[in-house]
Formats: sequence, C-alpha cells, structure tokens
Amino acid sequence: MTATARAAARSPQERVFERIDSLGDDLVALTQDLVRIPTVNPPGEAYQPCAEFVGERLRRWGYDVEYHRGLGERGDNDAYPRLNVLGRVAGRSSGPTIHFNSHIDVVEVGKGWSVDPFAGVVKDGKVYGRGTCDMKGGMAASMIAVEAILAERIDFPGAFEISGTVDEESGGFAGVGFLAKRGYFSRPRVDYVIIPEPLHKDCVCLGHRGVWWAEVETLGRIAHGSMPYLGVSAIRSMTRFLEKIESRLYPALEQRQTAMPVIPEGSRRSTLNINSIHGGQVEIPRGSDAAPSPVVADSCRVVLDRRYLIEELPEQVEGEIVALLEECKREHPQFRYAVREILHFPPNMTPDDSPLVQALDAGIRQVFGYDSKHVVSPGTYDQKHVQRVGHLKDCVAYGPGILDLAHQPDEYVGIDDMLASAKVMAAASLRLMGLATP
Repeated sequence: MTATARAAARSPQERVFERIDSLGDDLVALTQDLVRIPTVNPPGEAYQPCAEFVGERLRRWGYDVEYHRGLGERGDNDAYPRLNVLGRVAGRSSGPTIHFNSHIDVVEVGKGWSVDPFAGVVKDGKVYGRGTCDMKGGMAASMIAVEAILAERIDFPGAFEISGTVDEESGGFAGVGFLAKRGYFSRPRVDYVIIPEPLHKDCVCLGHRGVWWAEVETLGRIAHGSMPYLGVSAIRSMTRFLEKIESRLYPALEQRQTAMPVIPEGSRRSTLNINSIHGGQVEIPRGSDAAPSPVVADSCRVVLDRRYLIEELPEQVEGEIVALLEECKREHPQFRYAVREILHFPPNMTPDDSPLVQALDAGIRQVFGYDSKHVVSPGTYDQKHVQRVGHLKDCVAYGPGILDLAHQPDEYVGIDDMLASAKVMAAASLRLMGLATP
C-alpha cells in the first residue's frame, strides 16, 4: 500500500489525533500567550487586547470573527470595556453547530507565588501562571482541537464556534449572559456548547450547585461612644444574627446532602460562606496616625455566599435567612435590618443521556481507555446563562486542569492533559457531526 493509500485509509479521528500530537508546541505557546495578557477581574484589565489576540488567530484559521461589548451590563464601563470575541467557521454542508466557550478573565494574583504569575513559565511538563488552569489552558486546548480538524481538511457538516467571553469570575453578566440574551447560545444557531472549565480531563461536568449572594444590613442609631445607651449599635445587632447562623443554620446545612455528584465530596452538602463584614466607621488605613471618633455604629453589613442543592427550593434559601432576622427582631424590639440580593442562580444538571454527554463519554473512553466520570461543580460557571437564558440544555463543562488549583498560587495546567483533552474535544465533535470512529 502506498503512503497516499495508507493516509486515505486512516479515519478522520486518527488523522486529527496525529495532528494534535504534532501541535503540542503550538498548544503550549498559545497557552503562554494567553496567560501573558493579564486579564485580571476585577477590574477587568486587558480584555480588549486579549479578545483581539484570540480574534486574529481565529481569523487566520478562516473564522468569521465578531466582537461584542456588553454595553449596559453589570461591570461594563469606558475605563474597562467588557469586550467579547466570537468566531464561526462553517463546513460545506448543513449540520450541528458546536460551540466552545471560554472565559478570558482571571482572578487576582494573591500572595505565595514562586514564579512570575504572568510569564507562562514551563517546567516539569506544566505551564504555570494565573489562569493556566482556570481556564486559558482549556481555551487553548479547544482552539487546537478545531484547528487540527481544519488542518486535516476534514469535510465536516455544520459549524464550529469559539468564543472568549468576560466576567465569568464575577457572574458573567456582560459576557455569556449578554450574548445569551441576543440568541448566540440558542437554537437554531447553536446545538451543543462545551465549556473547557478545569473539572478534570476524564470527567464530564453536568452542571453546578445553586448560588445565592446577598447583603444583610443591620441598622442602628448613632450616638456618642461614651454614652452608647443613647444609641443602638448595629454591630451588636449583627452579632445576634451571626450567632443564630453559627448555632442554628450551620448545623442544619451540614445535614443536607445531595444526590448530585458534586466534587469535591465536601461540597455535596449545603454551604454558607461569610464573604465579608463591614460595620461602623470607615476603616483607618494601617500605619495612619489618625484616630477614630467616638460614635455608636448605625450600620453593619455582611455579605453571604450561599451554595445550595438541587433538592432545596430556591425560596427556602432566602427564607431561612429572613426567618433568623425576624426572630432577632422579635427578641430585640430595636433590631432593624435590610436584605439586598446580589445574584441568584439555581442549580442545574444536563441529563447524562444527552448526545453531547455521550459523545464526550465516548471520546474519554477512546483517549484514556476507561469510562468517564460524571461530576457537578461546587461553584457556578457560565452554563447558568446558556441554560437559563439561552434555553439550551446540551451544555456541559469539559476541559483539562485540576479544579483544586483554580485561584491558587502557582496555578498550572499539565501539557499532556491539554493534549489529551484536545483529542477528547475533537473526538466528541466528530461524533456529533457523524464522523466518529465506530
């Protein structure tokens, strides 16, 4: 058999897998380039140069590229415009559209790094840097997966889309939420959405727990600090409320378990994090020689981050907080409060018999030689907008990276893991397009 005949006899998947292996250096370089653009959120730095970098690469590969600013959405402003990029490349016949969506924003660096967080350092088979795991490594892997299909000139039906969207770390309202409102994550335009979040290379993430963020404020009455009995301390009121959370709510949440396959296992229950607390006067900066004035605090605010289960009713989540506040009010007639919801997204799960889930299952089996594991994320990601606003149920997270490394110092992504995940994404895409190896 001639070399030409042998090449023709290889399946599309075999050809694409070989192509991905040959693109390993390109995959690493792409990940480094993405990490070197410090898209820190908040405030939303370098979104435009990152979106344009992605857009130019997509254009070179034949994509039609669009840029969409999240005008009017939470977080968007002229100093830090929320710019999203979206590319589409179509085959020569009709078929499904497969969309790979990645967020380009990363969280603050924090302390404890042993390498430059924005240098894209490569060592020991890993790429280090803020956002390598969450989720620029996944974005690079998805781009390489499609580039391998295009480079092999596979005659695929349908279309591929790649998007780089903003603000996932702060709710995604000006990113996927904005685009979903405009039909970019709905049928008939899109059939399947894969979000390459770092939920482990051999796992398919079906969804996430619910989230309710709220600010609770206790209200007091100001008075001279030497005569506190003439005022009402909002801080003392807040301690009464927090004591009830400690003694009543936390023990109750510990008992609520879920059938959702959440990872890590510690998150298979309801949780509540007290995100921040602010009471009384504005804090005096450390090192300042200023002194506080003697007043009774008339306001104290606490921000609550409540994660809840698919077995819980959404109205129950806020209701149990209000019930504790009302109890404080009955016990202390001067107790006053206000509750302000910051954001709320219910839990969701894509059915495991979805064609998208089954295609990724098959890809994982082919690449790793064993069955995939279905999981649920402890925190939300942009699937919430695709399903809630776009009403597209065939959406899951799949990508390289170890969940526990997200937002940590010395964050990294494994190079072999990115290559393997790119193969899984390519295999799943070919299967959804009817070009899979039996």
